[in-house]
Amino acid sequence: MASSMKDMRSKLDLLVRGMTGLRHDGRFDEPNLDGTAGDYISFDSWEWPQGVGLYGLVCLWRHNRDPKLLKTIEDWYERHLKAGLPPMNINTTAPMMALALLWGETRDPRWETPLGQWAERLLRDMPRTPEGGFQHNVSDKINDDELWDDTLFMAGLFLAFHGRAAGRQSCIDEAVRQFLVHARYLADPKTGLWFHGWTFAGRHNFARALWARGNAWITVGILDLIENGGIGKPVEAYLLGVLEAQIEALLRLQAPSGAWHTLLDDPTSYEEMSATAGIGYGLMKAARIGFGPKACGPAGRRALGAVLASIDENGVLGNVSYGTRMGHDLQFYRDIPIQPTGYGQALAILCLTEGMIHAEAAEAAA
Repeated sequence: MASSMKDMRSKLDLLVRGMTGLRHDGRFDEPNLDGTAGDYISFDSWEWPQGVGLYGLVCLWRHNRDPKLLKTIEDWYERHLKAGLPPMNINTTAPMMALALLWGETRDPRWETPLGQWAERLLRDMPRTPEGGFQHNVSDKINDDELWDDTLFMAGLFLAFHGRAAGRQSCIDEAVRQFLVHARYLADPKTGLWFHGWTFAGRHNFARALWARGNAWITVGILDLIENGGIGKPVEAYLLGVLEAQIEALLRLQAPSGAWHTLLDDPTSYEEMSATAGIGYGLMKAARIGFGPKACGPAGRRALGAVLASIDENGVLGNVSYGTRMGHDLQFYRDIPIQPTGYGQALAILCLTEGMIHAEAAEAAA
Protein backbone atom coordinates (compact mmCIF):
# COMPACT_ATOMS: atom_id res chain seq x y z
CA MET A 1 0.00 0.00 0.00
CA ALA A 2 2.95 2.36 0.66
CA SER A 3 3.99 2.34 -2.98
CA SER A 4 0.39 2.95 -4.00
CA MET A 5 0.22 5.94 -1.65
CA LYS A 6 3.49 7.26 -3.06
CA ASP A 7 2.15 6.87 -6.59
CA MET A 8 -1.08 8.64 -5.71
CA ARG A 9 0.74 11.54 -4.04
CA SER A 10 2.96 11.92 -7.07
CA LYS A 11 0.02 11.78 -9.47
CA LEU A 12 -1.95 14.30 -7.39
CA ASP A 13 0.93 16.76 -7.64
CA LEU A 14 1.03 16.17 -11.38
CA LEU A 15 -2.73 16.64 -11.74
CA VAL A 16 -2.60 19.99 -9.97
CA ARG A 17 0.21 21.18 -12.21
CA GLY A 18 -1.55 19.80 -15.25
CA MET A 19 -4.74 21.67 -14.43
CA THR A 20 -3.17 25.02 -13.60
CA GLY A 21 -1.19 24.75 -16.84
CA LEU A 22 -4.20 24.21 -19.13
CA ARG A 23 -4.41 26.73 -21.99
CA HIS A 24 -6.89 27.21 -24.82
CA ASP A 25 -5.27 26.30 -28.16
CA GLY A 26 -8.00 27.75 -30.39
CA ARG A 27 -9.48 24.39 -31.30
CA PHE A 28 -12.92 25.26 -29.91
CA ASP A 29 -14.57 28.59 -30.75
CA GLU A 30 -17.68 29.08 -28.64
CA PRO A 31 -18.50 32.79 -28.23
CA ASN A 32 -20.79 33.81 -25.39
CA LEU A 33 -24.20 35.39 -25.86
CA ASP A 34 -22.77 38.80 -24.93
CA GLY A 35 -20.16 38.56 -27.71
CA THR A 36 -17.19 37.79 -25.49
CA ALA A 37 -14.96 34.83 -26.21
CA GLY A 38 -15.79 31.64 -24.38
CA ASP A 39 -12.84 29.77 -22.88
CA TYR A 40 -13.74 26.40 -21.43
CA ILE A 41 -10.20 25.08 -21.16
CA SER A 42 -7.67 27.60 -19.76
CA PHE A 43 -7.27 27.53 -15.99
CA ASP A 44 -7.48 31.30 -15.71
CA SER A 45 -11.04 31.64 -16.99
CA TRP A 46 -14.29 31.92 -15.01
CA GLU A 47 -16.47 29.12 -16.36
CA TRP A 48 -17.85 25.77 -15.30
CA PRO A 49 -14.84 23.55 -16.17
CA GLN A 50 -12.61 25.84 -14.11
CA GLY A 51 -15.23 25.93 -11.35
CA VAL A 52 -15.27 22.16 -11.11
CA GLY A 53 -11.47 22.25 -11.29
CA LEU A 54 -11.32 24.57 -8.31
CA TYR A 55 -13.70 22.31 -6.42
CA GLY A 56 -11.19 19.50 -6.87
CA LEU A 57 -8.41 21.76 -5.59
CA VAL A 58 -10.43 22.85 -2.55
CA CYS A 59 -11.30 19.24 -1.69
CA LEU A 60 -7.63 18.29 -2.00
CA TRP A 61 -6.64 21.22 0.23
CA ARG A 62 -9.19 20.16 2.85
CA HIS A 63 -7.34 16.84 2.96
CA ASN A 64 -3.70 17.96 2.86
CA ARG A 65 -3.83 21.61 4.13
CA ASP A 66 -1.04 22.55 1.73
CA PRO A 67 -0.45 26.33 2.08
CA LYS A 68 0.89 26.61 -1.49
CA LEU A 69 -2.27 25.01 -2.85
CA LEU A 70 -4.41 27.36 -0.76
CA LYS A 71 -2.51 30.34 -2.14
CA THR A 72 -3.07 29.12 -5.72
CA ILE A 73 -6.80 28.90 -5.05
CA GLU A 74 -7.11 32.21 -3.23
CA ASP A 75 -5.01 34.08 -5.78
CA TRP A 76 -7.29 32.79 -8.55
CA TYR A 77 -10.38 34.17 -6.82
CA GLU A 78 -8.66 37.43 -5.88
CA ARG A 79 -7.74 38.08 -9.53
CA HIS A 80 -11.23 37.39 -10.83
CA LEU A 81 -13.09 39.34 -8.17
CA LYS A 82 -10.83 42.31 -8.82
CA ALA A 83 -11.38 42.07 -12.59
CA GLY A 84 -15.16 41.71 -12.28
CA LEU A 85 -17.36 38.66 -12.61
CA PRO A 86 -19.21 37.49 -15.74
CA PRO A 87 -23.01 37.41 -16.12
CA MET A 88 -24.70 34.89 -13.84
CA ASN A 89 -25.98 31.60 -15.22
CA ILE A 90 -25.87 27.96 -14.16
CA ASN A 91 -22.36 27.34 -15.42
CA THR A 92 -20.77 30.57 -14.18
CA THR A 93 -22.08 29.62 -10.73
CA ALA A 94 -19.72 26.63 -10.60
CA PRO A 95 -16.67 28.59 -9.35
CA MET A 96 -18.80 29.88 -6.48
CA MET A 97 -19.40 26.29 -5.35
CA ALA A 98 -15.72 25.77 -4.58
CA LEU A 99 -15.45 29.20 -2.97
CA ALA A 100 -18.42 28.50 -0.70
CA LEU A 101 -16.84 25.26 0.49
CA LEU A 102 -13.53 27.06 1.08
CA TRP A 103 -15.16 29.94 2.96
CA GLY A 104 -16.93 27.46 5.21
CA GLU A 105 -13.47 26.33 6.34
CA THR A 106 -11.40 29.53 6.38
CA ARG A 107 -14.06 32.23 7.06
CA ASP A 108 -11.89 34.61 5.06
CA PRO A 109 -13.84 37.92 4.99
CA ARG A 110 -12.85 38.57 1.35
CA TRP A 111 -15.32 35.94 0.15
CA GLU A 112 -18.41 36.60 2.29
CA THR A 113 -19.96 39.47 0.32
CA PRO A 114 -19.47 38.09 -3.22
CA LEU A 115 -20.84 34.73 -2.14
CA GLY A 116 -23.86 36.27 -0.49
CA GLN A 117 -24.60 38.52 -3.43
CA TRP A 118 -24.33 35.67 -5.93
CA ALA A 119 -26.66 33.49 -3.86
CA GLU A 120 -29.23 36.29 -3.66
CA ARG A 121 -29.14 36.78 -7.43
CA LEU A 122 -29.38 33.07 -8.10
CA LEU A 123 -32.47 32.72 -5.91
CA ARG A 124 -34.10 35.85 -7.27
CA ASP A 125 -33.13 35.98 -10.94
CA MET A 126 -32.39 32.49 -12.25
CA PRO A 127 -35.11 31.55 -14.78
CA ARG A 128 -37.30 28.65 -13.69
CA THR A 129 -38.96 25.78 -15.45
CA PRO A 130 -42.41 24.55 -14.45
CA GLU A 131 -42.32 23.16 -10.90
CA GLY A 132 -39.53 25.57 -9.98
CA GLY A 133 -36.45 23.90 -11.42
CA PHE A 134 -33.52 26.04 -12.45
CA GLN A 135 -33.55 26.39 -16.23
CA HIS A 136 -30.17 25.27 -17.53
CA ASN A 137 -29.08 28.57 -19.06
CA VAL A 138 -25.38 28.82 -19.87
CA SER A 139 -23.04 31.50 -21.17
CA ASP A 140 -23.64 30.81 -24.85
CA LYS A 141 -27.20 29.44 -24.90
CA ILE A 142 -30.64 29.83 -23.36
CA ASN A 143 -32.13 26.38 -22.81
CA ASP A 144 -35.82 27.19 -22.43
CA ASP A 145 -37.73 24.95 -20.02
CA GLU A 146 -34.87 22.43 -19.80
CA LEU A 147 -33.56 20.54 -16.76
CA TRP A 148 -30.03 19.09 -16.95
CA ASP A 149 -28.37 16.92 -14.33
CA ASP A 150 -25.29 19.21 -14.57
CA THR A 151 -27.35 21.92 -12.82
CA LEU A 152 -27.32 20.07 -9.52
CA PHE A 153 -23.54 20.01 -9.39
CA MET A 154 -22.94 23.53 -10.67
CA ALA A 155 -25.67 25.40 -8.78
CA GLY A 156 -27.35 23.06 -6.31
CA LEU A 157 -24.18 22.31 -4.38
CA PHE A 158 -23.27 25.99 -4.29
CA LEU A 159 -26.53 26.92 -2.60
CA ALA A 160 -26.22 24.10 -0.08
CA PHE A 161 -22.59 24.85 0.79
CA HIS A 162 -23.20 28.58 1.03
CA GLY A 163 -26.38 28.10 3.03
CA ARG A 164 -24.62 25.94 5.58
CA ALA A 165 -21.60 28.22 5.86
CA ALA A 166 -23.67 31.41 6.09
CA GLY A 167 -26.48 29.98 8.23
CA ARG A 168 -29.03 30.64 5.48
CA GLN A 169 -31.67 27.93 5.55
CA SER A 170 -33.38 29.40 2.50
CA CYS A 171 -30.36 28.48 0.38
CA ILE A 172 -30.26 24.93 1.72
CA ASP A 173 -33.99 24.57 1.14
CA GLU A 174 -33.63 25.72 -2.47
CA ALA A 175 -30.80 23.26 -3.06
CA VAL A 176 -32.98 20.46 -1.73
CA ARG A 177 -35.83 21.57 -3.96
CA GLN A 178 -33.58 21.46 -7.01
CA PHE A 179 -32.40 17.94 -6.23
CA LEU A 180 -35.97 16.75 -5.76
CA VAL A 181 -37.34 18.37 -8.92
CA HIS A 182 -34.46 17.10 -11.03
CA ALA A 183 -34.74 13.59 -9.58
CA ARG A 184 -38.43 13.55 -10.53
CA TYR A 185 -37.66 14.11 -14.22
CA LEU A 186 -34.14 12.79 -14.75
CA ALA A 187 -33.85 9.63 -12.62
CA ASP A 188 -34.97 6.67 -14.74
CA PRO A 189 -37.15 4.40 -12.58
CA LYS A 190 -36.46 1.43 -14.87
CA THR A 191 -32.65 1.41 -14.72
CA GLY A 192 -31.86 3.58 -11.69
CA LEU A 193 -29.54 5.67 -13.88
CA TRP A 194 -30.09 9.33 -14.79
CA PHE A 195 -30.95 10.80 -18.15
CA HIS A 196 -28.96 13.82 -19.30
CA GLY A 197 -31.91 16.16 -19.59
CA TRP A 198 -35.64 16.83 -19.68
CA THR A 199 -37.66 19.41 -21.58
CA PHE A 200 -41.09 20.63 -20.56
CA ALA A 201 -41.59 21.65 -24.20
CA GLY A 202 -42.78 18.27 -25.44
CA ARG A 203 -42.16 16.61 -22.05
CA HIS A 204 -39.44 14.13 -22.95
CA ASN A 205 -35.84 13.18 -22.09
CA PHE A 206 -34.36 14.14 -25.48
CA ALA A 207 -32.28 11.13 -26.65
CA ARG A 208 -32.88 9.32 -23.34
CA ALA A 209 -29.10 9.27 -23.05
CA LEU A 210 -27.70 7.54 -19.98
CA TRP A 211 -24.63 9.73 -20.22
CA ALA A 212 -21.72 8.75 -18.01
CA ARG A 213 -20.46 12.15 -16.85
CA GLY A 214 -23.99 13.31 -16.10
CA ASN A 215 -24.40 10.27 -13.89
CA ALA A 216 -21.05 11.07 -12.25
CA TRP A 217 -22.35 14.55 -11.38
CA ILE A 218 -25.17 12.80 -9.53
CA THR A 219 -23.03 10.19 -7.75
CA VAL A 220 -20.63 12.87 -6.53
CA GLY A 221 -23.32 15.50 -6.02
CA ILE A 222 -25.61 13.50 -3.75
CA LEU A 223 -22.79 12.28 -1.54
CA ASP A 224 -21.17 15.70 -1.25
CA LEU A 225 -24.54 17.38 -0.66
CA ILE A 226 -25.19 15.05 2.25
CA GLU A 227 -21.66 15.48 3.64
CA ASN A 228 -21.37 19.26 3.34
CA GLY A 229 -24.82 20.67 2.65
CA GLY A 230 -26.60 20.45 6.00
CA ILE A 231 -29.80 18.94 4.58
CA GLY A 232 -32.47 17.28 6.73
CA LYS A 233 -32.79 13.56 7.43
CA PRO A 234 -35.96 12.85 5.39
CA VAL A 235 -34.56 14.24 2.13
CA GLU A 236 -31.21 12.63 2.91
CA ALA A 237 -32.92 9.24 3.17
CA TYR A 238 -34.78 9.83 -0.09
CA LEU A 239 -31.69 10.87 -2.03
CA LEU A 240 -29.67 7.95 -0.66
CA GLY A 241 -32.37 5.62 -1.96
CA VAL A 242 -32.10 7.24 -5.39
CA LEU A 243 -28.31 6.95 -5.21
CA GLU A 244 -28.38 3.30 -4.19
CA ALA A 245 -30.48 2.44 -7.24
CA GLN A 246 -28.00 4.30 -9.44
CA ILE A 247 -24.98 2.62 -7.85
CA GLU A 248 -26.42 -0.86 -8.33
CA ALA A 249 -26.81 -0.13 -12.04
CA LEU A 250 -23.33 1.39 -12.31
CA LEU A 251 -21.73 -1.68 -10.75
CA ARG A 252 -23.26 -3.88 -13.45
CA LEU A 253 -22.01 -1.62 -16.24
CA GLN A 254 -18.35 -1.19 -15.25
CA ALA A 255 -16.02 -2.31 -18.05
CA PRO A 256 -13.25 -4.88 -17.41
CA SER A 257 -10.72 -2.02 -17.51
CA GLY A 258 -12.39 -0.43 -14.47
CA ALA A 259 -13.82 2.43 -16.55
CA TRP A 260 -17.31 3.29 -17.74
CA HIS A 261 -18.38 4.02 -21.31
CA THR A 262 -19.52 7.53 -22.22
CA LEU A 263 -22.97 6.05 -22.85
CA LEU A 264 -23.21 3.78 -19.84
CA ASP A 265 -25.32 1.12 -21.53
CA ASP A 266 -23.47 1.17 -24.87
CA PRO A 267 -20.19 -0.78 -24.81
CA THR A 268 -19.40 0.42 -28.34
CA SER A 269 -19.06 4.02 -27.07
CA TYR A 270 -15.62 5.02 -25.81
CA GLU A 271 -14.48 4.66 -22.21
CA GLU A 272 -14.54 8.10 -20.62
CA MET A 273 -12.21 9.03 -17.78
CA SER A 274 -13.85 12.06 -16.18
CA ALA A 275 -16.96 9.98 -15.51
CA THR A 276 -14.85 7.04 -14.37
CA ALA A 277 -13.03 9.28 -11.89
CA GLY A 278 -16.25 10.80 -10.53
CA ILE A 279 -18.02 7.46 -10.21
CA GLY A 280 -14.92 5.85 -8.73
CA TYR A 281 -14.73 8.62 -6.13
CA GLY A 282 -18.38 8.11 -5.27
CA LEU A 283 -18.10 4.34 -4.93
CA MET A 284 -15.03 4.53 -2.70
CA LYS A 285 -16.66 7.22 -0.58
CA ALA A 286 -19.85 5.17 -0.28
CA ALA A 287 -17.78 2.20 0.87
CA ARG A 288 -15.97 4.34 3.44
CA ILE A 289 -19.19 5.59 5.03
CA GLY A 290 -20.76 2.15 4.96
CA PHE A 291 -23.33 2.89 2.26
CA GLY A 292 -24.36 0.78 -0.71
CA PRO A 293 -23.49 -2.75 -1.83
CA LYS A 294 -20.27 -4.43 -0.67
CA ALA A 295 -19.02 -4.30 -4.24
CA CYS A 296 -18.64 -0.50 -4.04
CA GLY A 297 -15.15 -0.61 -2.58
CA PRO A 298 -13.59 -3.04 -5.07
CA ALA A 299 -15.32 -1.35 -8.02
CA GLY A 300 -14.16 2.06 -6.85
CA ARG A 301 -10.58 0.83 -6.56
CA ARG A 302 -10.72 -0.63 -10.07
CA ALA A 303 -11.88 2.76 -11.31
CA LEU A 304 -9.02 4.39 -9.42
CA GLY A 305 -6.59 2.09 -11.20
CA ALA A 306 -8.04 3.06 -14.58
CA VAL A 307 -7.71 6.75 -13.71
CA LEU A 308 -4.11 6.39 -12.51
CA ALA A 309 -3.22 4.63 -15.75
CA SER A 310 -4.71 7.50 -17.78
CA ILE A 311 -2.63 10.33 -16.25
CA ASP A 312 0.28 11.22 -18.53
CA GLU A 313 3.76 12.49 -17.63
CA ASN A 314 2.50 16.10 -17.76
CA GLY A 315 -0.23 15.42 -15.23
CA VAL A 316 -3.05 15.53 -17.78
CA LEU A 317 -5.92 13.04 -17.55
CA GLY A 318 -6.57 11.46 -20.92
CA ASN A 319 -9.78 10.19 -22.52
CA VAL A 320 -11.88 13.07 -21.20
CA SER A 321 -14.83 14.10 -23.37
CA TYR A 322 -15.23 17.78 -24.14
CA GLY A 323 -18.13 19.81 -22.76
CA THR A 324 -21.31 18.06 -23.85
CA ARG A 325 -24.48 19.86 -24.86
CA MET A 326 -27.86 18.20 -24.88
CA GLY A 327 -27.92 15.46 -27.50
CA HIS A 328 -31.00 14.74 -29.59
CA ASP A 329 -29.68 11.34 -30.65
CA LEU A 330 -27.23 8.88 -29.11
CA GLN A 331 -24.65 9.25 -31.87
CA PHE A 332 -24.11 12.82 -30.67
CA TYR A 333 -22.58 11.46 -27.46
CA ARG A 334 -20.43 8.91 -29.24
CA ASP A 335 -18.95 11.70 -31.36
CA ILE A 336 -17.98 14.15 -28.58
CA PRO A 337 -14.24 14.83 -29.02
CA ILE A 338 -11.57 14.07 -26.44
CA GLN A 339 -10.01 17.13 -24.77
CA PRO A 340 -8.11 17.71 -21.49
CA THR A 341 -10.22 19.91 -19.21
CA GLY A 342 -10.38 21.31 -15.71
CA TYR A 343 -13.30 19.09 -14.76
CA GLY A 344 -11.40 16.01 -15.89
CA GLN A 345 -8.46 17.06 -13.74
CA ALA A 346 -10.71 17.82 -10.79
CA LEU A 347 -12.66 14.58 -10.88
CA ALA A 348 -9.35 12.71 -11.03
CA ILE A 349 -8.14 14.72 -8.03
CA LEU A 350 -11.30 13.78 -6.12
CA CYS A 351 -10.82 10.12 -7.03
CA LEU A 352 -7.16 10.05 -6.00
CA THR A 353 -7.84 12.00 -2.80
CA GLU A 354 -10.47 9.46 -1.77
CA GLY A 355 -8.01 6.71 -2.69
CA MET A 356 -5.47 8.34 -0.38
CA ILE A 357 -7.99 8.39 2.47
CA HIS A 358 -8.56 4.65 2.02
CA ALA A 359 -4.83 3.93 1.78
CA GLU A 360 -4.06 5.97 4.90
CA ALA A 361 -6.78 4.17 6.83
CA ALA A 362 -5.45 0.79 5.74
CA GLU A 363 -1.91 1.77 6.71
CA ALA A 364 -3.06 2.98 10.12
CA ALA A 365 -4.91 -0.26 10.71
CA ALA A 366 -1.97 -2.44 9.67
